[in-house]
Amino acid sequence: MSNSVATEISKRAAVAARAVAKLDEKEKNAVLQLMADAIRKAQDDILAVNKKDVDAGKEKGLSEAMLDRLQLDPERIEGMATAIEEIIELDDPVGQRKPFTIRPNGLVVEKMRIPLGVICMIYEARPNVTADAGALCFKSGNAVILRCGREAIETSKAIAAALHQALRDSNLPEDVITVVPDPDRDLMLQLLKQDKYIDLVIPRGGEGLIHFVSDNSKIPVIQHYKGVCHLYVDKDADQDKALDILINGKTQRTGVCNALEGLLVHKDIAEDFLPKAAAKLAAKDVIVHADNFSAKYFENGDVITDDEFGEEYLALEIAVRTVDDFEGALDHIDRFGSGHTEVIVTENNLTAARFIREVDSAVTMANASSRFSDGGQLGLGAEIGISTSKLHAYGPMGLEALTTEKFVVTGTGQIR
Repeated sequence: MSNSVATEISKRAAVAARAVAKLDEKEKNAVLQLMADAIRKAQDDILAVNKKDVDAGKEKGLSEAMLDRLQLDPERIEGMATAIEEIIELDDPVGQRKPFTIRPNGLVVEKMRIPLGVICMIYEARPNVTADAGALCFKSGNAVILRCGREAIETSKAIAAALHQALRDSNLPEDVITVVPDPDRDLMLQLLKQDKYIDLVIPRGGEGLIHFVSDNSKIPVIQHYKGVCHLYVDKDADQDKALDILINGKTQRTGVCNALEGLLVHKDIAEDFLPKAAAKLAAKDVIVHADNFSAKYFENGDVITDDEFGEEYLALEIAVRTVDDFEGALDHIDRFGSGHTEVIVTENNLTAARFIREVDSAVTMANASSRFSDGGQLGLGAEIGISTSKLHAYGPMGLEALTTEKFVVTGTGQIR
């Protein structure tokens, strides 16, 4: 039964994708504005349904990180609507051409951006993904199938109902944005086999979910297993900058993949910097796990072994290590990082340049908070996800990452 349901959902989405692909930028932007307006109008309905999802999540014992992602309020709903309006302001990549070459026989070869087709999003307690993914996929000319986790399914349906109203008002099929009504895992497995109709799968959630999707999909998968982000405080760091970046990256919002999970400090400044960091972290009730050398600077610091580094805490916890030198920091990041975001604080431009060049991560930063590793903050508009694999996208994924390129060849009758 689930196989026929999955096939029908996928087939209808593929038909809807062709309808979206025919729209020009002005037409798509008009529909997106209707979507933003519809979300604002539906705020009370969405919040009422979301409260039920949150209450059910608390009864099931969801973690604070999961509940934080699940819970909506007027500000977050306005954020969803505003994010759609920001997408309106972005240039539509679909149809953009760039010269490639002119052949000796006069053939003009170009590359043109086109939609991927049908994208399947699989996510857990993140109802905002429904609006973000729906709008991004629509602007980039794609249809999207949204498979939400059980924790947020009713909230996602309520958000989708607002988006569907905008589609109906624009004489477009609701299948442009489909929320899978049943979070049953067997149905998800069947969706992952619909390679005839679905072109890309993007999972967002815990490491277990992403491994499960990657292991079972016949369709290409964008992978992002976890976010273990480090801050390396170099011997030439401005320590006030480093403290601000540390506290912002760790405590501004803990249950997100761009929060800091590791602090690395050069040994030459450790005796001066670590007591300051300890005071700042203690003021925010951050639990510290540290190597033997660093632990003595933190009251009740938890000494951990080498194999215990690399945890994604998603809480007010952080791992701290003192490193002998720059190479020691890179070695630690290479072993324990997740390829998401890595940050250096230093006033030495050459050291910063080396860090940016040599660290293997989707986003590398110098003297800025890891919390900026986000599609909206980096100018992409609302992101659909972050890829830590290098095919087909790397880092935060915006509109352009939801398209591909085809060759366009123009001749004057040439034959080979």
